Amino acid sequence: MLLLIYEWIQGTDAARLLNFLRYPTFRIVAAAVASLLLGMFVGPRLIARLRLKQHGQSNVREDTPDTHQKKKGTPTMGGALILMCIAFGTFMFADLKSRAVWAALVLTMGYGFIGFLDDWLKLSKRNSKGLAGRYKMVLQTVFYLVAIFGIMCTWTGPDGGFTGPRLLIDTKLTLPFVPTRWFNPDFGWFYVFFAWIVVVGTSNAVNLTDGLDGLAIMPTIIAASTFAILCYVAGSLTRIADVETVNGVTRLVGVPLWRYLGVPEVPGGAELAVFCASIVGAGISFLWFNAYPASVFMGDIGSLALGGALGGLAVLSKNEVVSAIIHGVFFAEILSVMIQVTSFKLTGKRVFKMAPVHHHFELKGMAEPKIIVRFWIVAILCGGVAILSLKLR
Repeated sequence: MLLLIYEWIQGTDAARLLNFLRYPTFRIVAAAVASLLLGMFVGPRLIARLRLKQHGQSNVREDTPDTHQKKKGTPTMGGALILMCIAFGTFMFADLKSRAVWAALVLTMGYGFIGFLDDWLKLSKRNSKGLAGRYKMVLQTVFYLVAIFGIMCTWTGPDGGFTGPRLLIDTKLTLPFVPTRWFNPDFGWFYVFFAWIVVVGTSNAVNLTDGLDGLAIMPTIIAASTFAILCYVAGSLTRIADVETVNGVTRLVGVPLWRYLGVPEVPGGAELAVFCASIVGAGISFLWFNAYPASVFMGDIGSLALGGALGGLAVLSKNEVVSAIIHGVFFAEILSVMIQVTSFKLTGKRVFKMAPVHHHFELKGMAEPKIIVRFWIVAILCGGVAILSLKLR
């Protein structure tokens, strides 16, 4: 919004005073700070209201270790605070003309709405079942299709005539540690289905990870920080010196960061970095209240929304495959559930004491804070490896 105001008053004395808004680097940091400050200010009031509304209700899932029963009475749906802060930071500092930003917001807020329905049904029906899985999947698919075909797709040609759907997302697949000039297969329209798997899978993986105090939010902060770097590189106009040889003549030229590092260009990537920064700020403010022992749980309204946001960022920033590294903790959690279910159906035996895998470590006697911090360390390692893949391309 501030960038639109700056562009509207362009050429005036006031515009010269706001010239710093032109720079994505300023707006990236400002979005994180604004989201963080809003969360710290609103958080105590929101938590007090949630505690009052949910007084006497159990917000602990039934399929968890017995030690979790002591957490009864802790209010849930704290993810509403995260969504509020993400929306504030993004609307204030991102370029609202960017289709990519709107697609990310649709996935985040749409999946947050699904999580809200799930949490509301759990509380109103006083059970931990909530919204049926098939309905969740249908709604996740609907919001995904809205983001892809409603925003990241054009139905008209340059002359304004109807031409049918044309995706505004690059349908070529990029691999970590492999330069695009070596391997960059085009998936065509199959990419829509592949991207759906990434978005929906990530959303459900984050939802499964949200089982311990602070376990899901910190890896989300780390993943969003990593995506902020990747998005800025892929969409920034920043140029870096490189050597070019033409007709035997070697000269120094300036090339965009994305070309220098061998990654595909992402129009609006720098604005997606502003969105990422809003997630980071919102996540840190929520962690203040969600750290062990938690004063509030994020609930499905938070976990499904954050998963949708991270899955959307993986697709929009052209890091679909490397997101499996960035989301290493989430990937391990959902994989543990898949292994557990498959093993039990085929052999009648369980591989883990309980799935997702963080409950397995709990039942082995590991203290909850130790599990949480070790998962955070793994998330940091995964983010670091993902960033290293840039240079190694």
